Amino acid sequence: MKRKALVWTIIAIAAAATAVVLVRLYVHKPTALRRSIPIEGAVIRQDPDSRKELPIEDVMITASDGVVSAATQSDASGYFKVVLERQVWSGQPIVVTFQHPEYQPATLNLIAGRILVDDKLHVVAMEPVPSPEPVTSKPTIKESVVSNIRVRYTINSRTESNVGSAVKTFQVFNRGNVPCEKHLPCSPDGKWKAAKGSASLDAGQDNAFGNVRASCIAGPCPFTKIDSSGFEHGGRHITITALDWSDTATFLLEAEVFHTAISSNVRESYPVVFGRTLNFTLPPTQEGVSLEAEIDGAPMVFPLGPNLYLSWATCTARTNADEDKTTVYRCELRPGYRF
Repeated sequence: MKRKALVWTIIAIAAAATAVVLVRLYVHKPTALRRSIPIEGAVIRQDPDSRKELPIEDVMITASDGVVSAATQSDASGYFKVVLERQVWSGQPIVVTFQHPEYQPATLNLIAGRILVDDKLHVVAMEPVPSPEPVTSKPTIKESVVSNIRVRYTINSRTESNVGSAVKTFQVFNRGNVPCEKHLPCSPDGKWKAAKGSASLDAGQDNAFGNVRASCIAGPCPFTKIDSSGFEHGGRHITITALDWSDTATFLLEAEVFHTAISSNVRESYPVVFGRTLNFTLPPTQEGVSLEAEIDGAPMVFPLGPNLYLSWATCTARTNADEDKTTVYRCELRPGYRF
């Protein structure tokens, strides 16, 4: 009996130990996230002065969990969003790498646990690659000084000016009290024979009519009707059509003439300089951007052009995605120049 009790005791202990192991395995078993993992943030230049933490464009960003990976590039504002499309197990590390030829590589280590990694905006500061040491055997090249910088651009706007008025009269000939008998046109109630007449005006090139008025001025006006569809919106050409179902009536068409022209206004603004970089913004309607500056005291004008080329700086531009569509320009000095 003692041996039998001992056997049962051993079996019970083994069963309890197995249960504990199974419970631990079940509790600690990683659970799969049932959706993709987006990782969102911005890449900036590392600098102790926050005003010089410029956004970095075209950074190659790769996220990997060791099984799957995804890649993207930062845009002109430094923004990035990379998404791991497959399921990622809870507790499994995600490594995000950042590479750019002008900056030291950076790494971001994340965990896809109960709190998803997309709950945070990740700002990654990349350290610039050190400039090569100057060769001491060669004489130091004197840097040219860029000063008194102004941004010039043109804003085009459409203007309208009142240049006169136009007047025209016309008659619609008809005889009243003649039954219609379905011979169109007829009066609105279909009872009396009617007649139609019309008149048109042309405002001329680059002109348009506005404040158009039409009315019956003589004859049995209560038995007339004016169709305003040909002039209610103005424009270069307008037409008035009138219906008369009584005796002959006279109509008057009047309008004011507006001349449309494009006016150009030259504007100036001043860029903000941080370190070796200047920054400025322009409205979406700007044209003909140029920079006026003094190079070693000599005043010069530098048209920026569609390629954003300057002999003394490298420029980039990006347009804000919000409603105002402001364009943000950034120009960094080339070697051999200083502000």
